[in-house]
Amino acid sequence: MDEPEEVRRLVETIEAFEAIEDDEACAVAVSKALAAWPAHHSKLRELRQRRVQALREQGKTWGEIGELLGGITAARAQQIGAGLRGTKRPTKKEAQDG
Repeated sequence: MDEPEEVRRLVETIEAFEAIEDDEACAVAVSKALAAWPAHHSKLRELRQRRVQALREQGKTWGEIGELLGGITAARAQQIGAGLRGTKRPTKKEAQDG
């Protein structure tokens, strides 16, 4: 499957950060992008969940959806449709306490 244009543009943007020659300017730009990332990450997860649910409503099986999403398992596709994360990552506090 060809890479979608949006994915290509995202990768190009990351490469553009790498191309910033001034260390200070690069560090500031990357920091700003990372600060904004959590909100965008959540939006992407929610968008994927809605579209997976729509595919299911169209009659696709969890196995078919898993294949579309890059060959993940049917169980993982079902988790995505339910809005569940794959592995529970410990919070920063849990990691520090552990």
